[in-house]
Amino acid sequence: MRVVTTSCEPVPDPVSVDVVLPCLDEAEALPWVLERIPPGWRALVVDNGSTDGSARVAHALGASVVREEQRGFGAACHAGLRAATADIVCFCDCDASLDPADLVPFVHEVAAGGADLVLGRRRPQTRGAWPPHARAGNLALTRLLRHRTGLRLRDLGPLRAARREPLLALGLTDRRSGYPLEMVVRASDAGWRITEHDVPYRPRTGTSKVTGTWRGTWQAVRDMSLVLSDAGTAGEKGVRT
Repeated sequence: MRVVTTSCEPVPDPVSVDVVLPCLDEAEALPWVLERIPPGWRALVVDNGSTDGSARVAHALGASVVREEQRGFGAACHAGLRAATADIVCFCDCDASLDPADLVPFVHEVAAGGADLVLGRRRPQTRGAWPPHARAGNLALTRLLRHRTGLRLRDLGPLRAARREPLLALGLTDRRSGYPLEMVVRASDAGWRITEHDVPYRPRTGTSKVTGTWRGTWQAVRDMSLVLSDAGTAGEKGVRT
């Protein structure tokens, strides 16, 4: 399978779009993030146990709020996917490091039939936006992914878009940090066309829970490595999604 970067074509027909925003104590970042949701799209803020009033802030700003009691990035993302009803579902971090408005060309490409899954390649705008240990972990995982699937991705970032029903049909099971990688592996196994676009990456608002800490990065790399290990075993047995 080949990963390409393509120009967007006009969307042939109107499509509905939901943006899943996994949220754990992001009250400070939410106003900026929700302000950047493109007109006509629905923001689904998945509250994953916040104690800072994030759900209340999101509701006051007009977002739909989904509560997910099971802790974990994947648990929050999948709860948002299950709650979504739109033709196309997007995913975006809720910490203001990524701009949901950058998803517009992703949606155009999916709607026009140019790709089945579009990913954002993070391009840091300032020093410190993407710490060296987090970059190193990401590089190691993309190399492992290439060995497993043949995909020449340069990032496994959280900004992405795909059609809702095919996403649900992938049967994603990881509920921790391996969720984004599992999505790519299963999509590749299913023969999806996967493309990648550069997107600006900014320093997050508030305290980082993953990439800003060695422990968080190590846990994310461990979770994703387990996904690749499990997927590799499935692939050897001839299992396809």
